[in-house]
Amino acid sequence: QVQLVESGGGLVQAGDSLRLSCAASGPTFSRYHMGWFRQAPGKEHEFVAAISWGGGTTYYADSVKGRFTISRDNAKNTMYLQMNSLKPEDTAVYYCAAKNALYGNWRYHEYDYWGHWGQGTQVTVSS
Repeated sequence: QVQLVESGGGLVQAGDSLRLSCAASGPTFSRYHMGWFRQAPGKEHEFVAAISWGGGTTYYADSVKGRFTISRDNAKNTMYLQMNSLKPEDTAVYYCAAKNALYGNWRYHEYDYWGHWGQGTQVTVSS
């Protein structure tokens, strides 16, 4: 089992940057695909970005492509989301997610695919 804890959220102005972190417990972090989702008030969970177990493959939602960068440091059991040029529409609770890569068929954009979730961190972008 892996446990996830997000940090790094906050209140910023449009155009600012934030870096979110997701710290994972357990010795097998490098076996997990990792991802970020977000949920704005009154909306469904939305896929943001995903990274493969080794870090060699990444995916992004169109809404964040070119502004957000996902990365991971397997030696530190940590995943990151660098968010630049933030917009008010990026305001949401951001959640990190994990799924053991052994399960194959990596449906990274589907909320129900992921097996482990953090508690979320709030990101608020003012205009």
